[in-house]
Amino acid sequence: MIDAIFILLAVVFSGWLAVKLLLASFHPSPTSIVPIVAFYGVMSYLLLPRIHQVFTEVYVPNYFIGRTRTPDGLLGDPVNLALDGSQEDVHAAMRRAGWTRADEITVGSALRMISSTVLRRGYPEAPVSDLMLFGRRQDFAYQREVGGDARKRHHVRFWRVPEGWRLPGGAAVGWVAAGTYDRRVGLSLFTMQVTHKIDPDTDAERDYIVETLAYADPEAGVRVIKGFSTAYHGRNGGGDSISTDGDLPVVDLSGAARRSPSREVVSQTPASTPVTRHHIPPAGLLFAGLLVLVRSIQVLLLIPGALDAVRIEGGGTADSVMIVTIFGSTALIFIALWLLTLARHRLARVLLMVVLSLDAVLWLSEVLPVGSARLLVLGGAAISVVTLLAVGGSAASAWVERRSQPTG
Repeated sequence: MIDAIFILLAVVFSGWLAVKLLLASFHPSPTSIVPIVAFYGVMSYLLLPRIHQVFTEVYVPNYFIGRTRTPDGLLGDPVNLALDGSQEDVHAAMRRAGWTRADEITVGSALRMISSTVLRRGYPEAPVSDLMLFGRRQDFAYQREVGGDARKRHHVRFWRVPEGWRLPGGAAVGWVAAGTYDRRVGLSLFTMQVTHKIDPDTDAERDYIVETLAYADPEAGVRVIKGFSTAYHGRNGGGDSISTDGDLPVVDLSGAARRSPSREVVSQTPASTPVTRHHIPPAGLLFAGLLVLVRSIQVLLLIPGALDAVRIEGGGTADSVMIVTIFGSTALIFIALWLLTLARHRLARVLLMVVLSLDAVLWLSEVLPVGSARLLVLGGAAISVVTLLAVGGSAASAWVERRSQPTG
């Protein structure tokens, strides 16, 4: 309930910030481009994803329906393939069929992906965006680049099914997967974020994946569950049209690692961390720490101006000491609450979100000045709102909640 309240507050603050950025862009000046770019960033990467997250928590079922979900909660690509076999078998079969394992999303891989897309260079190991199933991101993904162009590729994400879990209808499988074909780069219909646009015929990509596996390893068995879902037309999380006949091929890759000619040793990558467990602090919480540090420095830099104002108004030493104490304590409170949140103290996280909310209200209530000072006000508001979004996210919530759970 507390997280839901702060998610709603974050949506309100993001909308408020977007309005102020839009109004600031109407003032002609050499810096007017900054609010315009910031407005796009806030709308596409903060406000719209949060709105979708709020509403999809209400109407999207939290059980298996044959569809993945985006991290924002939107229905994603269809689950159109199932497999049997160990993780080593899946890796061996995919490599033997000519597929390349996708890199994890890091700063380096993201920059390389952007440069390869802009410059139209190849990146066979380009990362794929996260999709959620069984409450966690994909365990790994494979892809095949087309024509040395990172904008076009075949790709498929894999999830190991929970122990004892069965498909609707009772069939037992070891893995499920979602395969689609990226045909170009464009803007998401729902959030306007830059993303890959997929081909609507997801059945063609499904059949292509099965054919490559069967051709590379003739001993791999294939059975098809007819009418696994009803045939339908819909849209994925990026707003792209998708269609399927509802059939689900099940590929038996048992023993594929033993049959692989290379017989390479495949590292056993552990299953993706569920959203309820983290062994290292989530990236969003670490990024929030950087923003908290920037905000604290900003507060400390305001002390000289406040002291000058006190002297002009004839204030004494006591007033100056109070100013230094208030500003210094504010900076320390920001840092201390973030550190305690990092140490998995739930109350500290709640208090940090309260402080950030109050800070956001103070910044957003400021009347926008003219000139460069306008960017200072907008920057301060953006720092508070973005930090609140990071600390209020599900990953940060899972991090502090795990403190009370047994480790191991």
